[in-house]
Amino acid sequence: MELGSADEQKPAKEGTVEAWGCSENNPIGGWYGLKKGLRGRFGMYIPPLMEKLGLAEVTHEAKGNKMRAL
Repeated sequence: MELGSADEQKPAKEGTVEAWGCSENNPIGGWYGLKKGLRGRFGMYIPPLMEKLGLAEVTHEAKGNKMRAL
């Protein structure tokens, strides 16, 4: 799954970690990224944290990084 941490002024690309964080269909009802200034960060900061905790694998490329749940 692509991370999708893009420009705050753009809507999150469907099917990305960022879009999932903002979606009302996630377990906590899409709370993340609704406040201006916070969009685009879920896909940037949460996947590396999940990787460190052993919950996901994240690619580390210059662009287009992806994650996979373990």
